[in-house]
Amino acid sequence: VQLVESGGGLVQPGGSLRLSCAASGFTFSLYDMSWYRQAPGKERELVATIPSTGGRTDYADSIKGRFTISRDNAKNTVYLQMNSLKPEDTAVYYCRARGVLVIVYGRDYWGQGTQVTVSS
Repeated sequence: VQLVESGGGLVQPGGSLRLSCAASGFTFSLYDMSWYRQAPGKERELVATIPSTGGRTDYADSIKGRFTISRDNAKNTVYLQMNSLKPEDTAVYYCRARGVLVIVYGRDYWGQGTQVTVSS
């Protein structure tokens, strides 16, 4: 099982980045997918979630209206489009696959993270 994030980097305030998380080794379409982030000295926090069906998405209040989560089950990939980035968005961003359907209930996988730095 692998979750590999990519797309992080250094961006100026107000800029945009698109993170990708490529999954392998499990049936991606059966899992809810989420993005988390962890800033230095802070706890890991949930940023956004998209269900296995690609239906209703949920976002943290701090990023609503700026970030968009999406998934492509044909490519086994989940994305996080980040716009209007702020310095406080600086963190390591992780993707997570969580099994909530009965057939995969309790299975939980994490990626290794990708650094996003927002600075002028």
